[in-house]
Amino acid sequence: MSVPGFWSKGLNVAQPESAGGTEPETVLTEEASLLASLAEDLRVEPLAAEGTVLAQGAPLLRLRNPAGTVLAAPMAGRVGHLELGPGHRLRRVTLFREPAAGRHRHVLPGDAAAGPLRELLKASGLWSAFRSRPFGRMPGPEDVPAAIFAMALDTRPGAPDPVRAVAGAEEAFARGLAALQCLASEQVFLCRAEGPARLPEPPGVRVVTARALHPWGLAGFQIHRHFPAAIGRPVWDIAAEDVAAIGELLETGMLRETRLVSVAGGALRDARLVRTQAWADLRGLAQGHLKPGRNVILSGSVLEGRESRWLLPRDRQATVALPADPRRRTHWFLRALKGASRPLPLIPTAAVEHALGGVVPAMPLLRALSAGDGEAAARLGALSLLEEDLALADYVTCAEPRLSGLLGGLLQRIEAEEAA
Repeated sequence: MSVPGFWSKGLNVAQPESAGGTEPETVLTEEASLLASLAEDLRVEPLAAEGTVLAQGAPLLRLRNPAGTVLAAPMAGRVGHLELGPGHRLRRVTLFREPAAGRHRHVLPGDAAAGPLRELLKASGLWSAFRSRPFGRMPGPEDVPAAIFAMALDTRPGAPDPVRAVAGAEEAFARGLAALQCLASEQVFLCRAEGPARLPEPPGVRVVTARALHPWGLAGFQIHRHFPAAIGRPVWDIAAEDVAAIGELLETGMLRETRLVSVAGGALRDARLVRTQAWADLRGLAQGHLKPGRNVILSGSVLEGRESRWLLPRDRQATVALPADPRRRTHWFLRALKGASRPLPLIPTAAVEHALGGVVPAMPLLRALSAGDGEAAARLGALSLLEEDLALADYVTCAEPRLSGLLGGLLQRIEAEEAA
């Protein structure tokens, strides 16, 4: 069944130069690295020592939480650096490319029941493709979602088309959607752009459509509108390309080698659309396409991207931006006024309503976040949202502290209270 996208609120954010019309080339960088922050508290058990050569898709690290879940090698390579902190917290793992190592083949389950499927996804590393709401964590090993949202729409500025990312793997995508129905207790949703269907829509999957306006390509707003997350009723989301990866794994026993990534921004001579591995070296992807001068590389879009040399695990775009000009100075009186106005006030405008898609009551939610009112924020839909969902609201309000930060802090507090 298809539910038409009836909302009209959203914003066309200024887009960096896009490479959407070009044919993507496959570019595997010579290095791939995962850096974990202290906030992530990623405790691991190494499954390969430094110097070990691994096939692409082979188990590299076993997570302690969720137990039994592994992170797989994103490319055939040699483990060059493996740094752990106190308590086996991962700080950094780096692979150097060794194409001759080939690809790892996982043992497929004898049946397609939920239990064997879970074990396969955890053993292959694809369990990390899921994100659970509330709180945005990787699902626990025994968690059962009420619903799963497969995102075949991404409206972030400069994002590659998820449908194009699945091109040539439509059968695998349909197989992956069928597998998701084994995991969800109630419903699987496919979120796509309005217009003719460009991907398979298997029976039992509920199709929801939206206009290509930001923030409607974010999972949080789709979840809030169609199946709100709640304590005790988790909802997962997953990218369309990862759904196809599940389908390919079930057919071949091997992991998808690349993902479609856009590399765009004002510091590039020309934007790129490439198929590259997870944790790719963003400097390597931008090399040969940079304008002269300084630049800043973000993993993600211009709205919520984080400065990083490496492609972060869930990201499918990189932004190479010009740094702020340190020579630009304002008059001392204007600087004094700006400093005296902290925190910067929230000004209710139509842009705020559009930045929240028109279905979240904008000012009540902002007041709840500002006051730290967890109960009111939950009633208004905060349990379906993550910090990235408020990046556009930060962009249009310029308020301080940032709304996304307020939401993140509130969700952490609610999660701690639930765990107590």
